[in-house]
Amino acid sequence: MDVVVCVKQIPPDDAWALDDATLTLKRGGKLILDESDTYGVEMALQLVEAAGGGTVSLVSMSPGEDQSGLRQALAMGAAEAILVSDPALAGTDALGTARVLAAAISRRSPDLVLTATESSDGYTGTVPVQLAELLGLPAVTFAKSVAIDDGTVKVDRQTEEGYDEVTCPLPALVSVTAGVVQPRYPSFKGIMAAKSKPVEELTVADLGLDGQVGWAGGGQEIVGATPAEAREAGEIIEDDGEGYLKIVQFLEGLKVI
Repeated sequence: MDVVVCVKQIPPDDAWALDDATLTLKRGGKLILDESDTYGVEMALQLVEAAGGGTVSLVSMSPGEDQSGLRQALAMGAAEAILVSDPALAGTDALGTARVLAAAISRRSPDLVLTATESSDGYTGTVPVQLAELLGLPAVTFAKSVAIDDGTVKVDRQTEEGYDEVTCPLPALVSVTAGVVQPRYPSFKGIMAAKSKPVEELTVADLGLDGQVGWAGGGQEIVGATPAEAREAGEIIEDDGEGYLKIVQFLEGLKVI
């Protein structure tokens, strides 16, 4: 069984900063694997192990050439990776990201494509379904469990009221939640092995996407960015025997009740 996992390399938490000129996140320096993608990598490894064999491949994109985040995922056990690395990717929106990932994945013929539900630095939540549409695959989102049985993927899809049981034929795309599995920690042996695992580097031109990504291909424009408002201190209510009335009044003011 062959599984492709889409992963994203992001700056460490203590290195997040906006570029004053573009109002986008600075991505220079060392990058790390987005924590939300560790669940997809682990899920892929477990599915391949359960199938008795196969390959877990990674696909990622980045304006720069740093591979630190990819090496993290390779150290977990993935066999190989494709990194679309090109300065022309700077400013790429969600749809452009899906175009790049779809073009890279199309160079393989995977049985299953796994993604996170959304990235930690973007939070659009739209890339998985856009990617599925471009690949011509059925999409099952928000998976809290995934199993493969006789050419069919079976998913418990998380909802606000519980979960739906969904099945669809392979190949397919599934986006997984943070609770789908417990990601493994890379072993020392895995870390050392990751250094020699193949990472194929591609450019926008290699994928035939000139002019379709980056600022030139974006369907949106960033016109401003402001810091989030600081959280205000809460109100302390002294209970004099009728404190509940003040709580009721507060909730009524919020139109909660």
